[in-house]
Amino acid sequence: MTAITQNLPSFIRDPAIGLIGVQCYSSLVENLHFADTVCLKLAISKGLGVAIVLGGAVMKIPQLLLILRARHARGLSLPAFALETLAYLITLVYAYRNSYPFSTYGENLFLTIQNVAITLLIIYYLPRTQSHLTTKRAKSNMPSVLVAGIATIAITYTLLVIPMHLMQLLQLGTVPISLFSKIPQISENYRNKSTGQLSVFAVASQVFGCAARLFTTATEMGDALVFAGFALAFVLNVALGLQIWMYWGQGVPSTKEHWPREKQGFDEDEPAEIVTPQYAQSSFNPIQPTAGRRWARKVD
Repeated sequence: MTAITQNLPSFIRDPAIGLIGVQCYSSLVENLHFADTVCLKLAISKGLGVAIVLGGAVMKIPQLLLILRARHARGLSLPAFALETLAYLITLVYAYRNSYPFSTYGENLFLTIQNVAITLLIIYYLPRTQSHLTTKRAKSNMPSVLVAGIATIAITYTLLVIPMHLMQLLQLGTVPISLFSKIPQISENYRNKSTGQLSVFAVASQVFGCAARLFTTATEMGDALVFAGFALAFVLNVALGLQIWMYWGQGVPSTKEHWPREKQGFDEDEPAEIVTPQYAQSSFNPIQPTAGRRWARKVD
């Protein structure tokens, strides 16, 4: 068997060496020495890391499709997704600036991009509010979407240029950020007794992804801050998964308090229904002249 593994083609050998290194490649692949626990753990960690990165590239796509197909984001918490996006972005920049292997944080790049898109869609489909200065309602939420997009770019640039000791503090801050990013969504689900447009695939992928990241972080990075963030995210995603199981098949109530635009007819895409009031017939009946007697004015 070693005669085959020691003569693998370069298109297999070179990526494998780049992933686990020359020493572990020689031990595990060429010599089939699976008792080398150090290299074996490294190989498993690298394999999980690549799988998580590939999974992260499509993890939130079902959530995006759900929103676009339904043309609303009912049941999704804007603060939850905004804070989750911030936590992803901080972790991404922190790992990048520390020159960690891409396989240990690569999914955060794709998740950040997808979460930004979801957050902008939630803002776009928010009920349009009435200004205090006019009786007219806003025709579109696009100005709010543009402001949110510009703010995202500004925050990203700031994270790339601030001193590293501040980045360490921000990475430590991702623990409470992750906590507060899930609480609004968990609270929204509990209040509605439904998970609305929350994607089952996305939540399940996050549960398994966080579990795998605990292993890869402990094996390759040894960073307690990153490990704590993934541990908390795992617990909170499990809580969301339990809510999906509890509220399976239950829709979000379309109440006036939750979605006033739809209930009050402020959507410009749908013409407002004009209702003509039905007045009650008056009980007063004028005296009709009788046919047997005619009234005439006497002319002098």
